[in-house]
Amino acid sequence: MRPGLLILWVWGMAAASPGGAAVIQENFSDDPAANGWKSYGATQLFQWDTVAEALRVTWDSSQTNSYFHHPLGTILARDDDFSFAFDLRLDDVATGVDPNKPSTFQLTVALLNLNDALRTNFFRGAGINAARGARNSVEFDYFPPSSDGITATISPVLISSNNQFAYDFTFPLELTVNDLFHVALSYTASNRVLATVITRNGQPFDPIKNVTLAASFTDFRLDTVAVCSFSDAGQSPPQFAGSILAHGTVDNIAVILPPPPVENLSGAFSNGTWRVQFASRSNWLYMLERTADFQSWTNVSPPTPGATGALALTDADPPAGKALYRVRAERP
Repeated sequence: MRPGLLILWVWGMAAASPGGAAVIQENFSDDPAANGWKSYGATQLFQWDTVAEALRVTWDSSQTNSYFHHPLGTILARDDDFSFAFDLRLDDVATGVDPNKPSTFQLTVALLNLNDALRTNFFRGAGINAARGARNSVEFDYFPPSSDGITATISPVLISSNNQFAYDFTFPLELTVNDLFHVALSYTASNRVLATVITRNGQPFDPIKNVTLAASFTDFRLDTVAVCSFSDAGQSPPQFAGSILAHGTVDNIAVILPPPPVENLSGAFSNGTWRVQFASRSNWLYMLERTADFQSWTNVSPPTPGATGALALTDADPPAGKALYRVRAERP
C-alpha cells in the first residue's frame, strides 16, 4: 500500500466506526507483540522487559536501520493536529564509539512513514539529500555530548515528503542517565508549530525551542510510530561523522490522532442503488470500490473530495449477485 492510502471496509449492509480522536497507548504491561507492535532490522535491539514493564532499547548505530513500530491506522499530514509522548530513561550513553566516526549521533523516537523508513538507500545521517536522506518524519532527536566538543543537544525536527527539514537546536541540554524523562511533542496545524515539553523525575525541565514550519515547507505523510535506532552509515559530510551506543528504556508511549477519515459509516440500497454514507474529512479523496471475488476491484464512484459533514458514494449499477464494497480514502 503506497503512502497516503487507506482502505476502509464495508462488510455487508452497514458498518460503523467510533467517533472522536483516536489514541494509541502502550504501557508494556502485556506483550506488545499482541498489541500490534513489530520489530524491524536488528530486532535484538528491542526487548520487552517483563519485570520493569517497559521496552528495553539499545541504540547502536553500527547496526542497520532498526525500528520498534506500530501503525497509526491513519495518515497524518501538515493540516492535522496530533501529538505523541513517551517516557525515556537512559542507563548509559557513549558517542564516538567508532574511531572513524568520533562525533555524536542521534537517538530517536518518531512518527514516520514506514515505506520511506524501510528504503534500502535511506541513511538518516545523509541529511538534506534527495536520494538518500530522510522523508516524511516528525522526530524527537537527542544528540549526546561527544569528545570533539559537541554539547548535548535536543532537536525536534519535521521532514517533508521531498526532504525539506524544519528544526531548532536546544543546547547545551543533557538527558542525564538514570533519570526519568517524560517527553511530549504536540503539532498544531493552525500555526504550523511543533512544541516539545520535557519533565525530569516529574519536575519541569529546561524549555525546548518550538519548531515552526515555513510557508515554503511542503507536506508530509506519517503512518507509523517508532522507536528508532538509525545506522551511522552514509553520513554527509563524512569528516563530521558520529556514532552512538546507548542503553535505556522507553515506556508509556501515547499518540493522539485526529478523527479517522471515515466515521459513522453505513450502507444500504435506495431505489436499486447501493449507497454508502459517512462523515468525511477535508483534504481527503474518497472512492467506492466493489468486488465479487476479492481478486479484482472496480471503482464504482469517481474520486470525491471530503468535507466537513456527511458524504455519500453510490454504485448506480450494482450486480445482480452478491458483492462486497470498500471505501478507498487517499491523501492527495
